[in-house]
Amino acid sequence: MKQSLSAGAGLLLVRSWGKGQAPSDKLNIAAIGVGGRGWDNLRGVAGENIVALCDVDLNHLANAAKVFPNARLWTDYRRMLERQKDIDAVVISTPDHTHALPMMLALQMGKHVYCEKPLVHTPWEARQVREAARKAKVATQMGNQAHSSEPLRIAVEVLRSGVIGAVREVHAWSDRPIWPQGIERPAGSKPVPPYLFWEFWLGPAPERPYHDGYHPFAWRGWWDFGTGALGDMGCHIIDTAYWALELGLPTSVEMEGSPRTPETGPKASRAIYEFPARGNQPPVKLFWYDGGLKPDPALVGEQSLAPNGVICVGEKGAFYFIHAREYRLHPKERFEGFQLTNRTLPVSPGHYEEWIQACKTGSPTYSNFEYATTLTEAVLLGNAAYRAGEKLYWDGATGRVTNTRKADEFIRMPYRKGWEWW
Repeated sequence: MKQSLSAGAGLLLVRSWGKGQAPSDKLNIAAIGVGGRGWDNLRGVAGENIVALCDVDLNHLANAAKVFPNARLWTDYRRMLERQKDIDAVVISTPDHTHALPMMLALQMGKHVYCEKPLVHTPWEARQVREAARKAKVATQMGNQAHSSEPLRIAVEVLRSGVIGAVREVHAWSDRPIWPQGIERPAGSKPVPPYLFWEFWLGPAPERPYHDGYHPFAWRGWWDFGTGALGDMGCHIIDTAYWALELGLPTSVEMEGSPRTPETGPKASRAIYEFPARGNQPPVKLFWYDGGLKPDPALVGEQSLAPNGVICVGEKGAFYFIHAREYRLHPKERFEGFQLTNRTLPVSPGHYEEWIQACKTGSPTYSNFEYATTLTEAVLLGNAAYRAGEKLYWDGATGRVTNTRKADEFIRMPYRKGWEWW
């Protein structure tokens, strides 16, 4: 680990706190990113000991500190992980471009990790995190929360039951983006707000002047910081079919969309992933849609489709899942008497609780980093294809595009000096 990782003023404030040991049944958790999704995640683990809060936005940090007054406060997670020795587990809820580095540091230190989706910013990062998690042998979970929901687990089991026969075609869609995409980089710059540590917010991303078109929330559409609509929602929506059909890594990906802008994702897009045969399951072609685009609702006998969902077309019929809510089989009359029996997936205690139990007992998590890195790698290949402007053929064994070098810079994006971990 490089010395540069500990550079910079990272300790904001140390509060006085009790010196007694935490009860043995409580985890000592540090939260990295405590605004927006970070606040939701923090509430999800609030029954444990929250011993550290880290955020580059002092407003977010101050708000969280009111609820967790005994936590130590930090603005630099590198300093926090280096200096605060009582941390058992880390919850990461930062922008996409700053997921991998704190994850890698925490895994190398043997700490349990929960991280928001998409797990990483690039396919290359997915492979680094997967290898680090294998070595660390700690409890991990990606924040695609519906993975632990009863409707999604039932949907997975329905697909696995074979009721619609072998599946060769999948359609997944989202109503995102709900933030700016398809735009040029903001002109000029604005003063950095006094409550924001902009250098830490940028992290490994290219040097950019501050602009309120990036922080908060609007960063999602910018390639420097986010992964667009596909990266944001793909790990949610595609998850159902991906898990049920055990899709693994695609052999090819192509993506088209609204007129290309170099800085941001498209306003609307359509992607096609080709997955090879797996055991006795046939090859699958998966279609992704966003920005208002959707598949034909006639595929499942509907007049219209939900804002977010997935359709699987099988040899005997079709399956329609309204994301995280309910499934429907088509044609209705053919499947009227269908009942799901012999369930094999456990009822989850909840996405956060599943991870917490795993930290304490070694029980399994189902969106662990072995699964989540592969799902995220597959999803993010769509962005690489869009940015390269051509169909990509992917060698999952080596993690390389085999037909062009145009995509290399999007498979592994450069890190700003001082923010590397290797």
